[in-house]
Amino acid sequence: MLFCAKCQVHACSGNGKPFPKGCPTAEGNFEELHSRYLEKGNLEMATVSGYLSTDYTNTRIEETMKFAEGCGFKKIGLAFCIALSEEAAVIERIFSYNGFETESVICKIGSPSKKEILGIENDKAPIMCNPIAQAEYLNKAKTDLNVVVGLCVGHDTLFIKYSQAPVSVLVVKDRVLAHNPLGGVYMCDNFMKNRFFPEKK
Repeated sequence: MLFCAKCQVHACSGNGKPFPKGCPTAEGNFEELHSRYLEKGNLEMATVSGYLSTDYTNTRIEETMKFAEGCGFKKIGLAFCIALSEEAAVIERIFSYNGFETESVICKIGSPSKKEILGIENDKAPIMCNPIAQAEYLNKAKTDLNVVVGLCVGHDTLFIKYSQAPVSVLVVKDRVLAHNPLGGVYMCDNFMKNRFFPEKK
C-alpha cells in the first residue's frame, strides 16, 4: 500500500526522522529507477528542473520558459481550451517575445459531434473537444515541449497520452475557483466542506 499522502513524517526528504513502517523509500529498491535519470533527455530535464525547484522567485510561466531554455527546447506547442482563448493569446505572445517558436492548437480543432462519437444529444455543447487531434497536430509540427492551457479533466489525460513531445501543465481548468483548484483544498474545512464531504445517506 502506498500511503505518502497520509504520512506526516516525510523522512524521505532527509529530515533525519525515522522511516515509518511500510515506507516505500525505506523498503524499495530504486537503483534501476535512478539509472533512468541518466538517459538522454531525462538527465537534461531532471537537471534543469532540479535547479528551478529551489528558486522561488519565478512565476509558473517564467519557470516554464526557463525550463524550456535550459533543456534546449526551442519550439513550444500550446494545447488550449477555447474557453481560455484570450489567455492563450497572451501566453503565446509572452513565449514568442522571449524567443520561442510557438505552435498553438485549440481544443475544437476538427471536432466531431458528441452524437457521432459519444452518442450524446447536447444542444448546449453539441461539438466535443478533440485532444487527440491537438496532440497529433503538435506531433506533426515537431514541437520540443507541449504546454497544456486549461484543457478539461480527461481531455488533458488524452492529450498527454498521445503527445510525442514532453508535456508540462501551465494552466488547469477550474470554472468555480478561477482556475485555482487549490483554492478548494484550502477551503475544504469551511466554505467547500459540504461539497467535498457531503453527508452520507
